Amino acid sequence: TSLLDEEGNQDESLESKTLSAEDQVKDHSTGTRVVAGQIFLESGKSDSQSEDEENFHSQEEEKENSLEELNSLEMSNLLNKDLEEAEIQSPVLTAIGGTADGEPCRFPFLFMEKEYAECTADGREDGRLWCATTYDYKKDQKWGFCETEEQSNKRRQMQEAEDVYQTGMKILNESSKKAQKKEAYQYLLKAADMNHTKAMEKVSYALLFGDYLKQNIQSSKELFEKLTEEGSPKGQMALGFLYASGLGVNSSQAKALVYYTFGALGGNLIAHMILGYRYWAGIGVLQSCESALTHYRLVANHVASDISLTGGTVVQRIRLADEVENPGMASGMLEEDLIQYYQFLAEKGDVQAQVGLGQLHLHGGRGVEQNHQRAFEYFNQAANAGNSHAMAFLGKMYSEGSDVVPQSNETALQYFKKAADMGNPVGQSGLGMAYLYGRGVPVNYELALKYFQKAAEQGWVDGQLQLGSMYYNGIGVKRDYKQALKYFNLASQGGHILAFYNLAQMHATGTGVMRSCHTAVELFKNVCERGRWSERLMTAYNSYKDGDSNSAVVQYLLLAEQGYEVAQSNAAFILDQKEASIVGENETYPRALLHWNRAASQGYTVARIKLGDYHFYGFGTDVDYETAFIHYRLASEQQHSAQAMFNLGYMHEKGLGIKQDIHLAKRFYDMAAEASPDAQVPVFLALCKLGVIYSLQYVREINIREIFSHIDMDQLLGPEWDLYLMTIIALLLGTIIAYRQRQHQAIPRPAGLRPAVPQQEPPPEHQPPQ
Repeated sequence: TSLLDEEGNQDESLESKTLSAEDQVKDHSTGTRVVAGQIFLESGKSDSQSEDEENFHSQEEEKENSLEELNSLEMSNLLNKDLEEAEIQSPVLTAIGGTADGEPCRFPFLFMEKEYAECTADGREDGRLWCATTYDYKKDQKWGFCETEEQSNKRRQMQEAEDVYQTGMKILNESSKKAQKKEAYQYLLKAADMNHTKAMEKVSYALLFGDYLKQNIQSSKELFEKLTEEGSPKGQMALGFLYASGLGVNSSQAKALVYYTFGALGGNLIAHMILGYRYWAGIGVLQSCESALTHYRLVANHVASDISLTGGTVVQRIRLADEVENPGMASGMLEEDLIQYYQFLAEKGDVQAQVGLGQLHLHGGRGVEQNHQRAFEYFNQAANAGNSHAMAFLGKMYSEGSDVVPQSNETALQYFKKAADMGNPVGQSGLGMAYLYGRGVPVNYELALKYFQKAAEQGWVDGQLQLGSMYYNGIGVKRDYKQALKYFNLASQGGHILAFYNLAQMHATGTGVMRSCHTAVELFKNVCERGRWSERLMTAYNSYKDGDSNSAVVQYLLLAEQGYEVAQSNAAFILDQKEASIVGENETYPRALLHWNRAASQGYTVARIKLGDYHFYGFGTDVDYETAFIHYRLASEQQHSAQAMFNLGYMHEKGLGIKQDIHLAKRFYDMAAEASPDAQVPVFLALCKLGVIYSLQYVREINIREIFSHIDMDQLLGPEWDLYLMTIIALLLGTIIAYRQRQHQAIPRPAGLRPAVPQQEPPPEHQPPQ
């Protein structure tokens, strides 16, 4: 399924809170709801207003300001007052047709000895909603429709579309086979044709990425335009992406920004993430750290709240350039043969293999799909063999609960205790969590602190994170921001996403540290890039591996818009290799250049060198040796790239973009050889060539006749140098004559013995000595 729609699970509920009301009465605005037949104005706080609360996911902050509580109470009273007024002032439903046309509906009313608090279709075969205008329908027979025939038909059509959509989603969610998923999308296509909004969203993304439907950018664009007209935030965000990347439309960064903004206002998290990156990097907007912070923090709040005790899925960042050069090495993916080997070891009772496979299946990644059932089985086998790590992870699974493992604090506590008694840090951390939150045991902050300290001392990130939270909030210890910062930093070094989140909050608010917007944004960006949408990095890689470069490049382009550096470099790589046919040949290099530039800005060395290459050879831009030289120099100075140093040496040697200087060229060649062993052979050849050039240049610059005229042989070899020379020449001449005579001397043969067939004599130098 489209992973972008997985993201929708996080904000979908906010977009569809009034859906049931709209289904009941279609002629009312989206800002109203129907309760017991009465129309009330919605006065709930919007999602975007409530997202910026700065709280830690691991522990609620203490309420320090009683004035804020009072203000919020007053605000709540005001809202309730407004709601009551709205109830009084809001118009009641009026009966249409029937026996009481134009009369107000009466709620509740009695029909078939049952009270109805809202319009009903009971008693009607056509399913049309109606109401009574007096309490007792049987007695007075006064009734009318709650909707026109047109509204009724529309509602029934939407209900039918909803049923088709739910059927498709059920197949999609319950199956893992490609054929069944394709069948599910046929249902979704049918629902989309019936103008079902969510089905249209699913189908449009499937057409854009080629997920179980044939990729069709034009059809997806038409659906996105239709969704945008209906006010769908997902449609607005996707249309913004099409304009930003120039897919199916003429590229327009201004239009892209407008659609992204509307998508973000509608609560679409990816739109917020894209805007955060654009404000951070200054793409199409004025660079603004504070604006970037606002967008990134909002998304990070969602991502952090979605992180479970087990830590969520692992994000695989595979670089296509590295993968092509060294298949399987750079990606960290496990080969199928290797996985089967570990499975074989696990079946034979190898405890380490069981624990390793259990962790792989628990989190997913490295080519292994997340599978809690298999993880549970492997951990069980290892735990039965007495492995403390497996016991601790079983505790985590029971504490968390899932479709496979029922949530049970008591069982989790037993496993945590067994593991902790054996000195396992994962078990100690789990036990600390139990005492901190009172899961299966009474709350005891002292014991929680003790177990977290033990786990942290052994370098376990969960222990470090929770210890930091206790110091930050002053739970069980005196509040100490410096200690909190220390433990959050330690946990972040272990890659814990919540540690990054908490550090970002501290830097954003200046709590315990000097406020730094730039640091906060970078940390929040890191958190945002660990959201569910990061799974598309793997689907894009799989598409590329399966030979579908068009699907891969579109997926990477969207992730690139979100600020993923690896996606920017991968999109540029596919364009650079001219493997994507959906991008025109004339646009390939300019677009690749754009994404190499964005990846280089985020510190990717290969992208910086590529920028130098593009300006050197004139790919997607004019030939500009000076700019190429600048990019190579940046790569050399900032990332110590041997390739960049070698290129700088060549440019100095040839005088391209810089004054020719053979000495500097040699210096850069030597630096390249020192920076990387792989550069030593090309550097040796370049230095040999440089030596020849230097010698020729030296000879060209001097006058040989003038040199000989200045040589004094009497002074150099003595006054009788001519006698020595004549003697040497005579000796050489005598040696040559003697050697020639020996070579031409005939070999004596016995008389009468001649070979029957004349044989060719070997050359003199091949004859044996006499």
